[in-house]
Order: sequence, then structure tokens, then C-alpha cells
Amino acid sequence: MSNVFDILKERGFIAQATHEDEIQQLLGKEPITFYVGFDPTADSLHVGHFLQLMVMSHMQKAGHIPIFLAGGGTAMIGDPSGKTDMRKMMTPETIQHNVDCFMEQTKRFLDFSENKGITVNNADWLMSLNYIPFIREIGKHFSVNRMLTAECFKSRMEKGLSFLEFNYMIMQSYDFLELFRRHNCRLQLGGDDQWSNIIAGTDLIRRVEGESAYGMTFTLLTTSEGKKMGKTESGAIWLDPNKTSPFDFYQYWRNVGDADVRKCLCLLTFLSMEEINRLATLEGSEINQAKETLAFEVTSLVHGEEEARRAQEAARALFSKGALGGSFPSTELPKSEFIDGIDVLTLLTKLQLASSRGEGRRLVQQGGISINDEKIVEIEAVINQSSFLEDDTLMIKKGKKVYHQVRLV
Repeated sequence: MSNVFDILKERGFIAQATHEDEIQQLLGKEPITFYVGFDPTADSLHVGHFLQLMVMSHMQKAGHIPIFLAGGGTAMIGDPSGKTDMRKMMTPETIQHNVDCFMEQTKRFLDFSENKGITVNNADWLMSLNYIPFIREIGKHFSVNRMLTAECFKSRMEKGLSFLEFNYMIMQSYDFLELFRRHNCRLQLGGDDQWSNIIAGTDLIRRVEGESAYGMTFTLLTTSEGKKMGKTESGAIWLDPNKTSPFDFYQYWRNVGDADVRKCLCLLTFLSMEEINRLATLEGSEINQAKETLAFEVTSLVHGEEEARRAQEAARALFSKGALGGSFPSTELPKSEFIDGIDVLTLLTKLQLASSRGEGRRLVQQGGISINDEKIVEIEAVINQSSFLEDDTLMIKKGKKVYHQVRLV
């Protein structure tokens, strides 16, 4: 049986490891318990989380036991890693709602039956800590001088790092210690921006328990130019179909840059390396076959095969000879609203294709809006019933890749 460490390395997941040889031996020897933490800063997981879930899934398929940790306690503070500003404070009710959403979503990707996986919420132990005993037992192991050299704090020093955020590293380290004590968890995984927090946790276990613990970080999902993937003009690419429709999700991966196709196939699908290498050699217009495969595979994993097929058929219909049809985002509006007509800026904001009339005006002026394949050039343009096709539908195109259908009812 191949060692999962070798699989992760070959597919390009691993960025840093505390003890590479020891981790490789550990993963090849026996089932081990490992954890990844997810701070519930929204009510849905996003594409950045999906990469981490893929690693957890590879590990679980190899017989290891994942702990999905929802940061209900750490979210009360906010992780300063990779942030130049302090995170917005959330109410305990919002945090709990987000934790519930995360827990439900993750069941799609990991098996938590019969002790195959574990879900925990760090609020269960962090919220009941007594400050003085905690600082006496745990705080004494942390050097402020060393903490200030950590990458996660450096970027915040210019604008000011609050004492609240300064506690985050200690809290995350304590999570690792708690999971070590409760579940014999010896390995923490996370994005590469978590490196400082992870090594602080391995160090705490060594100091307090005198035992070895390990950490490993994965590559962040970036384009060949180093830009973070999973973001669009309208925000993050969410795993919740109500926040990012399966069609929009499919289209995002169908439109990745040629240079990023191989990396995405390696990190975000379970296709064999043999098949990935074959697809990666395709050139010219044939690269679209690889992009279609990528989009279909990732959408299948997140939304199921049926939704992926519907999205694929809709995308093909949309781009073949200008035919319009399929399951791309659509909105039903009453015919009565179009008797006197609706101006284009109102319609764009109503459909959330523009966040304001000002943004809608800029889109029209820059030639970024077409209706039924005709570019809109006037910001005063009015859309009425005669603008619709015979089947009472109208297709709005924003930029090169965003489509939205309006249906009269």
C-alpha cells in the first residue's frame, strides 16, 4: 500500500513539515489521528476550505482518523494570520449558527461513522477556561519575543495588534494539546499561513507532556501568478449551492487559466496522476477538454454528479452557437413589472449583478452588459416585454463569463 505522505507530496499538497522523515514513517506505520481547524467566519465553507477537506479525505482513505475542529471558541477572538486588519467581531449566536453549517457541510466529504472520524468544537473547552489557572499552566511556555517574530503577527504589527488577537496562537496551541489528551492526536494540518500556530502547538505538547507531536502545512490555492484562487468580483466561491450556484461553481473551474489546470486537477480531484498527466499535455483548443474534466470532477465532489452534469450541459448549450438554455442562474419576475419597462440599472441591482446603480452604470459604460447578445450602450436603456424572446426569457451577460436568465411569470 502506498504511503499517503507520498500521495500528498506527488500531488503537490505539502508546503512545510516539522519532521518530514518522521511524519512519513508515522503515516506508513499505523492509523494515526490528525486534525484540521476551521474557524466559522461565515455560514458556509469555501474553496480554500475544500482544499483542506481534500487532504483530510486522502488521509482518511489511507486509514487515518480525521478530527474536524470547528473553532467556535477561537472565532470569538479572530485569527490575525494573513490579515492586515482586525476581523469583525461576531455574536455567539452567529458563531454557533456557522459552526452548525460547517458540521453539516463537512459530512459530504468525510465519513464520521463508526469511529472513522471525529467532529469537535473548541468552544467546549476554551469557553470554560479560568484565566489565571490557564495563564499559569499554559502561558508560561510562550515567549513573547518569539511570538512577535511569527509571520502571522508581523503583518499586523504596522496597524496594531490587539491583545485579543495576540492570544490566538496560545488558544490554537492549546487546542492541539487538548486533542492530544482527549484523542491521542499527534498531527496538525493546515494552510501554509498557519505554520507559526502549528509549530507553537507541537512545541507546547513537547513542553507540557514530554511527547512528540507533528505539524504539516499545505500549499495555498493560488494561480501561476501567485494570486489567491476561489475569489471572484462578487466574492468567495462557496460550497453552499444557495451562495454559489452549481452552474457558477462549474463555470469558475471551467474558466481557470491554462497554466493552472494541472495544479487544480492534482489538488481538487481524485483522478489518477496518469490521467492528470495525460490531460495536462493537451494544448491549444484541446486544453478545454481538460478544463471541462476539472470543472465536472470538482462540481461532482461538491454538489453531486447530477448537478455537475446539469451544469456541464447548460454551459455547453450556452456556448454552442449562442443557444440559450439549461440550469444557469435564473430569476422569475412577474410580467406586470415589464408593462411600463424597467431601466437597465434597476434590473441589474434587482438581480444582484451589480451591488449599486453606480456599479451598474460603470458596467454599461465599459461595455460589460449584453442582453440577448446585444450590447447595452445607454445607461437609460429600458427593458420591457418586447425585449424578451418568444419563450418569455431574456439572457443577461455580464463581462465575459457571468450569465443570468430572467423568466417572465
